[in-house]
Amino acid sequence: MKDYADAVAFLGQWGRFQRTLFFLLCATLLPNGFSSFTLVFLTDVPSHHCLVPVINLTEEWRESIIPIEVVNGKQELSRCSRYRLDVVRNLSAQGYVPGRDVNLTDLEQESCVDGWSYSQDIYQSTLVSEFDLVCSQQWKRPFTSTIYFVGVLFGSFFSGQLSDRYGRKPVLFATIFVQTLFSFIQVFSVSWIMFILLLFINGLGQISNFVAALVLGAEILTGHVRVLYSSLGSCLGFALGYMMLPLCAYFLRDWKSLLLACSVPCLVYIPFWWFIPESPRWLISQGRVEDAEAVVRKAAVQNKVKAPTVIFEDCNIDEEKTHVKKGKQHVSALVLLKQGNIRTKTLILSLVLFAMTTGYYSLAFSTAQLHADPYLSCFFSALVEIPAYISSWLALRYFPRRLSVITTLIFGAIPLYLIQLVPEGLSNLSLALEIGAKFALTTGSSLMFAYTTELYPTMLRNTATGTCTTVSRIGCCISPFLLNLNIYFKHLPYIILATLAAVSAFAAFFLPESFNKPLPETLQEMNEREGFRCRLIRGSPGGR
Repeated sequence: MKDYADAVAFLGQWGRFQRTLFFLLCATLLPNGFSSFTLVFLTDVPSHHCLVPVINLTEEWRESIIPIEVVNGKQELSRCSRYRLDVVRNLSAQGYVPGRDVNLTDLEQESCVDGWSYSQDIYQSTLVSEFDLVCSQQWKRPFTSTIYFVGVLFGSFFSGQLSDRYGRKPVLFATIFVQTLFSFIQVFSVSWIMFILLLFINGLGQISNFVAALVLGAEILTGHVRVLYSSLGSCLGFALGYMMLPLCAYFLRDWKSLLLACSVPCLVYIPFWWFIPESPRWLISQGRVEDAEAVVRKAAVQNKVKAPTVIFEDCNIDEEKTHVKKGKQHVSALVLLKQGNIRTKTLILSLVLFAMTTGYYSLAFSTAQLHADPYLSCFFSALVEIPAYISSWLALRYFPRRLSVITTLIFGAIPLYLIQLVPEGLSNLSLALEIGAKFALTTGSSLMFAYTTELYPTMLRNTATGTCTTVSRIGCCISPFLLNLNIYFKHLPYIILATLAAVSAFAAFFLPESFNKPLPETLQEMNEREGFRCRLIRGSPGGR
């Protein structure tokens, strides 16, 4: 009996149909890379100090009313206090000169009761300057990022189940619509509360779009083209969107214009609905064999090949094996926890994805501040992902999946451990180690997207991918706070990330291999693929 790949082999792997689908799906992922790190610019803190209202003060007092503080060995104007305005006004009126007649350190200070004055050297406006997220309100900055990633977390979980129930294509376009609409509405936010509520809803569609597009392409494309798309194609689409972000932010210096640039261009995806088909694998898993054949026959016309009279008659995706009741199949995420074999794989995959995602986002936000120019910092952080994704594709093309994942985790952990051994004067070496770790974990994250889709059957693939991705997104939520642990010990965030990667590398030994194997179509086929532990037991003298 033929599997899906054999049944559609007559189409070839790189005809007009596959090329069109490949590039259209990659294009739908551009907004993901763009919007994932928009908060780097939206929540950046411009130079600021207390606002001094227009009152009658001498020039000397106007220049001295903001206290001088030493921050990281440098003198700068205080951001959160000023000398009491009524005292300064009286001293100015009496003709006293600061520093000569009055010792400024003896003057009483007060908070910025009149607001703040923000520098516009880099930004015209950000969320920080718009809603005064500074001083006593500065906790709202990392909390804003966390709210966004909590939305991403919930979106990745529920979209997976919706995709397995209603199809890959509807969820793909629904999440693009959510991203577009709520990014646009955010421009009209009149308060920080309104903004984060809209940001949460926007996050619901962010990773959901990526997962739906990834699974749709992985199920329709076959052979080496599927590997190319799952690793290099989809991730390069994300990376290109990421690299476009600092370019747009450089020319659009206020936060509202940047959000408009993130939302309005997404209207070009409306015509894509008529060119991107539903997954034939999913249609078959729902008992809709005729619809699946219609998709494949249309693809045959585009590729100018002749389709057989019956395409899926002897395909091993039948109702008995997949427990499909005609036209319906609803799979709950609870299936991932009911069976011991599936549960173990899911827990290990979730751990590995959590480690890689936490490391990726922590290092991405960290390296985004490595250069004095935030636009160059963000661009360099995005640029390193291009060779990482190429490495991921080569690994998926030529090397076993499990070995590749373990290797990237180890090479991600080692530089993070070594950073704490670098002397203070060798900052460039620390920078190189951090970028090397980000390169390794970015490569591993790309590997895991393809690896996860290869381990689960069609009836469970999107739910499983979404569930594992949901767990990994907890890492996004804690990343802003994880980086702040350096106030207790400078290298503590690196030690935590490295240890997490090392533990995950050990756990990955027990995952099954999927290299050069067809995608499983049933739970039985998934269970037949054993991990390291099962083969070790069976190979022992007392094993069965």
